[in-house]
Order: sequence, then structure tokens, then C-alpha cells
Amino acid sequence: MTTQAKNLFDLSGKVAVITGGNRGIGLGLARGLAQAGASVSLWARDEVSNAQAAESLAEAGGQVQTLRCDVSSPEDVDQATAKTLERFGQIDAGFANAGFGDAADPLKLELKDFRRILATNLDGVFLCFKSWGKHMSEREGGGKLVAISSISAIFGTPMQPHYAASKGGVEALVRAYAARLARYDVQVNSVQPGWIVTDATAPAVENARFSETVVRRIPARRWGEPADLAGVAVYLASDASRYHTGDSLRIDGGYTIF
Repeated sequence: MTTQAKNLFDLSGKVAVITGGNRGIGLGLARGLAQAGASVSLWARDEVSNAQAAESLAEAGGQVQTLRCDVSSPEDVDQATAKTLERFGQIDAGFANAGFGDAADPLKLELKDFRRILATNLDGVFLCFKSWGKHMSEREGGGKLVAISSISAIFGTPMQPHYAASKGGVEALVRAYAARLARYDVQVNSVQPGWIVTDATAPAVENARFSETVVRRIPARRWGEPADLAGVAVYLASDASRYHTGDSLRIDGGYTIF
């Protein structure tokens, strides 16, 4: 790789925010960004996990900030944005990763439980994109907005209708913000992870029968790891993706094509 090509992916001097960045996919994103030279601000609700994540990222170099933030709260998001700007002076890339899901029969799912998932998974992306996008649109140099979606946005998920709906909504938000912010040199994209080993998926991984069925469907013949998301995070945060917007990048080992 030439020096010029390497520089495209150099994030030195850049600041990235990752919501839900203290574990799983979020921590994988954060580690990749930090290793590429970015300073990172991790937003999450669990302060103990925040501290552990910051310690694990220290070896990658760069500055690490952790903030307690519930992304479903407009006040929390605006305050976290303000604190990040106070510390670093800028936000160059924002990764709206915070989210969760659980199993529910769509014929028995209560509205309150449907809305509980959407409050974090969809409202949280909206609130972060609005806050970060305003900052990026008002400064020179634009920025990057990235939502962590899911292959659930394109597959039927019979026992996770609320989760799937939230991710489908995220994809629509990405396209809307991409069209609105392109004139300000802000690129907006989503990442659709496939089956990734995290604390949330641990029960599925440990279910030998289920795990075998999943792996048989993946051409790469393995579950993904959070580290497998590091490369796409660096690309989407870097100048290499400056003309790439309104897209969904699928990181699933080939699951969706097989």
C-alpha cells in the first residue's frame, strides 16, 4: 500500500464518538478507530464497563473519554455532545451503535415493550444524528455519521419484530440524513453486522445446535468477532469514504448471499 493510500485511513487528529462503546461491537469499533489514531468518546449507561473499556483502549494510544449517556434521552445526548466538544473541540465521526433486543412473539408483544426497544435502537439513532449532524453541518470539514444496523433489517425475524422494525427504521433514517447533509460534506451510512459473538449473543453461541445451523449458513464458516467491524469503522470514519453516502455495508461473512 502506498503512503498516500495509507494516509487516507489515518485518523490522527480525528475525534470519534461511539454509543454503546464499552463492550461488544461498540468496543470493537472503538478499538479499530483508536488504533488508526483517533481520539474516542465512549457513551454508555454502565459506568463500570465504561471504565474497563477505557483501560483496555489505553494501549492503542490516543485519548479516551467516557460519558454516562442514555441515548433515548434528548437531554443526555445533548449534554454528552456538549461534554465531548468541551473536551476535544470537535466530533469528526459519530457511531450510533447503542441498542439491544429480546425475543417476543409478535402475536403477544405488548406496545410498551415494542416502544421500549425502539426508544434506544431507533430514537437513539435519531437523537444522536440530529445532535452530531447539527455540529458537523455548521463547521468546515463536514463529518461522518454511522448507524449500526443489522441484517434483521432485511430478513424476517419471527421472534424479534420490534428489533427488526427498529433496524428497518434506522436504514430509512440513514438515507434521509445522507440526502440532507451531503451538501455539508457529511457522509451518512449504516453497517449491518451478521452473527457476531458478544455478551448479547452468548446464549445462542453456546447453543450447539443453533450455532451449528448458523455456521453452516455462513460461507466464512465461523461467527464474526467485534474485531471484524474495526476495518469498516476506520473506512467510514476516514477520508477514503468521502464520496460514499446513503449506503449499507454488510459485515456478515457472506451470510446474506448464501
